[in-house]
Amino acid sequence: MDSLPIRDYGLLSDCRSAALVSRAGSVDWLCFPRFDAPAIFARILDPGSGHFAIRPAGDFETSRAYVDQTMALDTTFRTPTGTAVLTDAMAVGRNDRGHDLGAGSPGVLLRRLSCTDGELEVEVTYAPRPEYGLIHPILEPVPGGLAARGGADRLLLSAPAGFVVQGATATARLHLAAGQTVSFALQHGRMWESPLAAWGAEEIAARLDDTLEGWRSWSAIHQTYEGPWRDLVHHSGRVLQALTFQPTGAIVAAPTTSLPETIGGERNWDYRYTWVRDACLTMEALWVAACPDEANKFFAFLADAAASQLRRGIDLQIMFGIGGERDLSERELPHLAGWRNSHPVRVGNGAWNQRQIDVYGELLGAAQRLVQKLGELDPITQQFLTAAADTAAHRWQEKDQGIWEIRGEPRDFLYSKLQCWAALNRAIDIAPQLNAQHRVQAWMAARDEIRGAILEHGWSEKAGAFTQSFGSEDLDASNLMLAITRFLPGDDPRMKATIDATAARLTDERGLVYRYLAHDGLAGEEGTFLLCTFWLAQAQALAGEVDQATATFERAVAAINDVGLLAEEVDVPSGEMIGNFPQAFSHIGLINAAWAISQAREHADRRQPAAAGPGAAKEHRS
Repeated sequence: MDSLPIRDYGLLSDCRSAALVSRAGSVDWLCFPRFDAPAIFARILDPGSGHFAIRPAGDFETSRAYVDQTMALDTTFRTPTGTAVLTDAMAVGRNDRGHDLGAGSPGVLLRRLSCTDGELEVEVTYAPRPEYGLIHPILEPVPGGLAARGGADRLLLSAPAGFVVQGATATARLHLAAGQTVSFALQHGRMWESPLAAWGAEEIAARLDDTLEGWRSWSAIHQTYEGPWRDLVHHSGRVLQALTFQPTGAIVAAPTTSLPETIGGERNWDYRYTWVRDACLTMEALWVAACPDEANKFFAFLADAAASQLRRGIDLQIMFGIGGERDLSERELPHLAGWRNSHPVRVGNGAWNQRQIDVYGELLGAAQRLVQKLGELDPITQQFLTAAADTAAHRWQEKDQGIWEIRGEPRDFLYSKLQCWAALNRAIDIAPQLNAQHRVQAWMAARDEIRGAILEHGWSEKAGAFTQSFGSEDLDASNLMLAITRFLPGDDPRMKATIDATAARLTDERGLVYRYLAHDGLAGEEGTFLLCTFWLAQAQALAGEVDQATATFERAVAAINDVGLLAEEVDVPSGEMIGNFPQAFSHIGLINAAWAISQAREHADRRQPAAAGPGAAKEHRS
């Protein structure tokens, strides 16, 4: 089987783990019981590594959509003889509501197929392959379904009778007429835990309804944004919630590993972890599309995961496991072919021990946003953030690997210096809340020194823009953050020149933005980055260029798939989405750019009161 396009997949989540289901009704990726656990189904990375398919026999057409205000997916199959709707969800805990969504998630995939018109034959294939396909479990019929044993995992598929077992694969052919429904529930446990008990059709229906209500209750109290692209912003907020590990509040960069940045290439990374650098932009997105409770929990996770490192005088780690783990050592899975032969397939991420001094700015940005809304910080967090600002002041002149984790010699990346400036600027702003007024004078001196260095060494007359690193002439989309962090006003001539240079010289024919075009030491060429395209729209909005910002935003969201999901990149020759999927950073960029454009429109309307505006976005409260 050839690998399906990445855009063919929809996301399911119970706020602890995730599944990807194709347009044809096949679950080709599922990790139990955490996002970063070994996959039970991994066909997206190798045709023989497990799947669970429910589809009509013969020819059919498909349409699909998320059930309103939820992350449960309805797939409608239309055949010459009948129509059926497949509803897929991952069960949240019974009566999980609002902020507690996912608190009691049992680790169960729910699937219900209902014939709504005529009749049709249905094919079901169940091929679990735990540990990324290494285990071909023993399948045995049990009352109410099929049990799978092998390795440490235990699986129980609650299902109707009629399956034929051949080796580690079970198949069934079912006939459905209008009004008939067939239900499945896949439960996960460990060999040392209590035996799993099958769920009947009534129990599956009740848990599916309860899961829908849980998601709706979350949406009802979180999503009050009313600006442009309201539906996209609200859906992106739900995607961020779906990528959140509820026990800690950590948000994974994506729920997948090794979906490539270059088709057939080696740029294949495991994104099932949480990056400190995402913190500030995530906070901004959560304020618009969710609420302070989620932001508060995420920041508390980061502070707890990282607090002891600065006390020991070592660099702040750039990323952590979703449970706060620090050792994310990278290894390869040579038995997996990779999506469209893009290998190696990796688990773990070797960037965990890279040096990236930008993390201090992002961390202080998250803290500043938290303090602005929620107020007092505890003494340990105060000390931790003060130490982060001090570290930025002391180390800003040192070289690092930069925001893009370039695997080469350290350099003086402009973005890293900018974030050290931002760390100090933000620490000065919240010094009273940090109980660190005595540090302000030293922080101001270091901040001003960094500013002078960026303006002197970061600008290139030859490039006519700020560049990737001091002394270089290469453009880098991360320099759009000079406007987003308010280092320079968006309409400053140097900032405007950088925005224009990015739009003119760092884009493909579709107007989508590359991270950079400079050689980075890895083979192959990557696609355009959706996050960077949203950054360009945000920077244009901050420059007062509302029409240009809107056009840039629309080009970026044109890449979205039919159920509102975005990957990391767009392949330049084909226009396909590539990279791990769905990508939190892309949805964060969408939310923040939409907010910036809505604010720019409001500002323009205030300056020209007679002009008819598209409607204002209101700041939201939980």
